[in-house]
Amino acid sequence: MSQHSSLPTDSLTEQATNNVDTQGHKPRQKPPHYERSDDMRVVITGMGAITPLGLDVESSWASLLNGDSGIKRISHFDATDYRAQIAGVVKDFDAKQYMNAKDARRYDEFMHYAVAASAMALKDAGFIDEVSAADAPVHGVDQERFGVIIGSGIGGIQTIENSRDTLREKGASKVSPFIIPGSIVNMAAGLVAIKHTLKGPNLATSTACTTATHAIGLAARLIAYGDADVMLAGGSEKGSSPLGISGFGAMHALSTRNDEPTKASRPFDKERDGFVLGDGAGVVVVESLAHAKARGAKILAELVGFGMSDDASHITAPPEDGSGAARAMRNALNDAGIEPSSVGYVNAHGTSTPAGDVAESIAIETVFAPVKDSILVSSTKSMTGHLLGAAGGIEAIFTILALQHQHVPPTINLDNVEDNCNLDYVANQSRKVENLQYAVSNSFGFGGTNGSLIFARWPINQ
Repeated sequence: MSQHSSLPTDSLTEQATNNVDTQGHKPRQKPPHYERSDDMRVVITGMGAITPLGLDVESSWASLLNGDSGIKRISHFDATDYRAQIAGVVKDFDAKQYMNAKDARRYDEFMHYAVAASAMALKDAGFIDEVSAADAPVHGVDQERFGVIIGSGIGGIQTIENSRDTLREKGASKVSPFIIPGSIVNMAAGLVAIKHTLKGPNLATSTACTTATHAIGLAARLIAYGDADVMLAGGSEKGSSPLGISGFGAMHALSTRNDEPTKASRPFDKERDGFVLGDGAGVVVVESLAHAKARGAKILAELVGFGMSDDASHITAPPEDGSGAARAMRNALNDAGIEPSSVGYVNAHGTSTPAGDVAESIAIETVFAPVKDSILVSSTKSMTGHLLGAAGGIEAIFTILALQHQHVPPTINLDNVEDNCNLDYVANQSRKVENLQYAVSNSFGFGGTNGSLIFARWPINQ
């Protein structure tokens, strides 16, 4: 049984009526995060990112606040005959800066990004001294209490495509023995563990677009349960392959605004016509508060709430009322032990799809009804595109940075807000704020899977 189940609840105040689901049920309540022991509380102590906006957290954040778009016409293969010919592709990335040349050849690009983002996060947290191609065992920590949970939505699809071509053109004897380890989803977490001698729990999530959000939330649960002191958590993706672009294109899920790449991703706008695939990785160091304090770590934010749900309605489309998304957010609020009115910003899933944006907006408006006129909502996918399994990783990082800097990134290309979208979407220009203490990061995926994270500014009420 989880240690969570024995938490005291007598100090809880009654949750807001708005925090009851459509069936009248209240999720199991927990005490406010600040009333839990330091062993049960989890904080973020390091961050690393590879995005279409930059090759690290700092450059990606600067571009985000500037309203820059990372969407461009596809040039790494001939997409002339494809419905969608644009993507958020990572530029000027050199895998050999993060792993040896042999491994760079053997493993899929989504693994390259995961290894790079993980190394950056470990350095940011003070567990390694330099980011390099050489193996770098973590120091200042029990390696057996340090785990990894890094996932991917579609894994090594490019490696699979290349190997399929080899099989057809040259025969079975020419297929690389690295086709399997070079493409399976969990190998990203495995490579990171090997490179940094991380001997704790090692696993991968693969829950479509909710992958990285689930990874981060479940990492926190593993720590609270006592299975680890520290976890690397997040997601990585290289979806802009011929099969990825054509497959999502065949579903009519992608924007076909091919002549205006930077304007193609436009969440909550009436002229949106689908999402834009993006590549990259986002990884954070999740650590128990007790462990972070003991080593004098720099604390970036506290992860106070995690909620999950499923729509159980359709393989790709959300229910029109956003009820599944609303349940995930309510569950996260109950996990945090805070009222909806405490939240000042939501980093929306906001993919720029006709159905998804409206459903999420309705869900946010419902859950945060007490503050619906003041809560800020933005979709950073308007600039990065949709990184699928990595989306929740980079968006968790952007949410934490919004709390740190009291600066909310914009939703660009929002020229004409869609009907039934009644919130403040921080249109086209970032916004400085004051007293932003709690923020939500949402991720929703195919299969109806939903996840929400709530981060608190550190220290709270500063």
